[in-house]
Amino acid sequence: MSANRYHVQSLGTKEDAANITAFFLSDRSFDDTRHTPGEVEHFRNHPLRALDGDYVYRYVACEKDGIIGVNSFMENEQRTGGYYWDYIVVHKAYRKDGIGSLLIEDMITLLRGRGARYIITYTCDLDSYMPIRRLFERHGFEVAGRMKDYYFEGEDRLVYYLKL
Repeated sequence: MSANRYHVQSLGTKEDAANITAFFLSDRSFDDTRHTPGEVEHFRNHPLRALDGDYVYRYVACEKDGIIGVNSFMENEQRTGGYYWDYIVVHKAYRKDGIGSLLIEDMITLLRGRGARYIITYTCDLDSYMPIRRLFERHGFEVAGRMKDYYFEGEDRLVYYLKL
């Protein structure tokens, strides 16, 4: 199936938030399930916080499998048009269907409409994260920095930047 058969929706209810949390914590989402304590807390609490406007959660769902892709972002603490892109994850069975690109393009369009100046995001430098790094780069993101041993010893954080 191609991405044009899917549409992006906004999180709008507590049920949406619960479904996103369940997806994040399922075995269908992340390849690397060695979540840090902060990530687990984030997955459990931040979708609900989106109902208060702290975060933006956008997702793709299908009748068969429910949520199959999630993207989350928020304006940074300076409130000057910079955005922090938090998580993007696509159901393992739906990867290569263009859902990640659909979610990214949706985010960029939405943020440009808000007058955003840039987006910052991050990922791990381990080889298993190469697919997400390639996805970032296909959409114009560039490596802006590296933080040594950020996640765990020997796992650096790569910071990516896109000027809008």
